[in-house]
Amino acid sequence: MINFDYLVCLSFYRALSEVLSPTVCYNLLKWQRRREFRPINEKKLQELLAAVQDGKVSIDQAVERLRMLPYEDLGFARVDHQRYLRRGFPEVIYCPGKTVEQIEAIVDRLAASGGTVLATRAEPAVFDAVKAKHPRAEYHLQARALVIRSESEPEPVGCVAVVSAGTADLPVAEEAALTAELIGSRVERLFDVGVAGIHRLFDNWDKLSRARVIVVVAGMEGALASVVGGLATCPVIAVPTSVGYGAHFGGLAPLLTMLNSCASGVAVVNIDNGYGAGYMAALINRVGEGSTGQ
Repeated sequence: MINFDYLVCLSFYRALSEVLSPTVCYNLLKWQRRREFRPINEKKLQELLAAVQDGKVSIDQAVERLRMLPYEDLGFARVDHQRYLRRGFPEVIYCPGKTVEQIEAIVDRLAASGGTVLATRAEPAVFDAVKAKHPRAEYHLQARALVIRSESEPEPVGCVAVVSAGTADLPVAEEAALTAELIGSRVERLFDVGVAGIHRLFDNWDKLSRARVIVVVAGMEGALASVVGGLATCPVIAVPTSVGYGAHFGGLAPLLTMLNSCASGVAVVNIDNGYGAGYMAALINRVGEGSTGQ
């Protein structure tokens, strides 16, 4: 079977040979062939080749940078610099379980690539450490997220609606909303409209009717997702939260309710996974942009 990725890689190194020596290119090609091919960041590559051509970067320096294009090995983490090309958004840092020093090091490398940096479930101590080195860093307290925005953020498109059943669900809802916004979606927020006062949802239904996808965040029994799913004409992503009393079992009760929804078009993510819901919603919204142009 023809490996088209490898053929592309081979063509790239042939073009590169016009700038670098044949020996260097041959060694790079052998190194690349020994590993699963990963796509190359074309913009960074063009900048690197131009720097070599202008004499601003030596051949040895260029080789070292080429080694880091697929990922960068920090020992405790392998930073995936190509995630943006594959997924449309850079690698995201999940902070729990990592030390402040580890998070800071990963942030440094992601920020150096020039893309947006998002660290979820970040404690204030993490933000303080990062802010000292990156003045543009932001801390979103409600979402518990650290952000360093790219200098060239995409224009927001379409509409993702993020709905929460109660105020206690706001941390997860804000995590979803912030994630969708950073990926390039226009976001409509509608909070505290749970089934205990369902008239609050109906009074604001016009906001939801414009959405391409709706994220519903709910704890307790999690019934709001089925209500919205039964009325909406677009996909609904349900997010169960760990908000609730004893028999709620830390989010298991709403998770099972949402999984057993009789409303069609409702998908469910894991308990408290606002980031996952926001990411999926942004991808759906992006597909809608391509198909409708709205």
